[in-house]
Amino acid sequence: MTASKNEEIIKQAIDGSLGIIEQEREREIISRRFGLFGPKETLEQIGESLMITRERVRQLEKAILIHLRIAAEDGNIPGIAAVEKLIIRNLTETGRVARITDLSDKIYGRPATAIEKANITFISNISAALTPFNENDSYHLATGIAEYGDERVLRSKVDEIVKVIKENKTSMTLDELDEKLDYAHPSYIAAIASLSKKLATLNGLWGLAKWPEVNPRNIRDKIYVILESNKEPMHFNDIAKAIAASDFKRKNVTTQAIHNELIKDKRFILIGRGIYALDSWGYKKGTVAEIISSVLGEAKDPLTREEIVKRVLKTRKVKESTVLLNLQDKKLFKKVDKNSYTLA
Repeated sequence: MTASKNEEIIKQAIDGSLGIIEQEREREIISRRFGLFGPKETLEQIGESLMITRERVRQLEKAILIHLRIAAEDGNIPGIAAVEKLIIRNLTETGRVARITDLSDKIYGRPATAIEKANITFISNISAALTPFNENDSYHLATGIAEYGDERVLRSKVDEIVKVIKENKTSMTLDELDEKLDYAHPSYIAAIASLSKKLATLNGLWGLAKWPEVNPRNIRDKIYVILESNKEPMHFNDIAKAIAASDFKRKNVTTQAIHNELIKDKRFILIGRGIYALDSWGYKKGTVAEIISSVLGEAKDPLTREEIVKRVLKTRKVKESTVLLNLQDKKLFKKVDKNSYTLA
């Protein structure tokens, strides 16, 4: 079904819903409260313009929605059955529940406008086949298929996923979450998790929104995510290219800015000319001479030239000749025999 056809189906349902409201004032209240034709307005704003109290606006809104829900359930709203079918089909494809923003974009086939999102929200509030999911500090505005649970059930499922991730103390894949949860399918877990403002996802991982690996907020966090995803050291130019090609919200950063952050952050270890690794991989800061000293200190006994080079190259991307040159520093290293060295 084309996006234009979907638009027509939704318009018919909106017109049909407003058409059965007899009082002009009541049509105005419901239109302005949901933002069906303009910006969504508060109870106070509507009350002031209509010269009635905020509480009276709330009472009228509640009464209108009850009237519309009954009419929709009885099949007395023109176009409501078709739009319910449209929304439910799209929800089924996305895991039975979805944020209004994501659902609207999918139905309209493009980024939906504020009014188009308001249309979907309004329909989910009057349809017996749908569950409206209200927004607050912890949850996104969403809707779901009613037969799979009301708002209370959905909130409990969201909270359950948040709890599992918190207890795990690190981000998780959908398969890992699926092992700990009794849900029909991993896609349903992803749909439920997307309702939480406490969670974020990136590169197939779900975690708390405050964790940089799933929700990088600055250049340093983005560098960390790129290196962690790559699983091996990278040149700062390649890190810059990877950030530019990523799904990060803000990725227009200069190569110089990336290089500056690599130098300042202790998590990033320079292991060669412009090549950086993560300290969590076992790399340590220091010059080649300092790394040789560390290798000999840990060994306790003298090491051959070949063994020293081998161990240094595990933590540094430098030429073998660079290691051998540093090994000639007699103030730091003492030659034990023809081919072995120890600390001076």
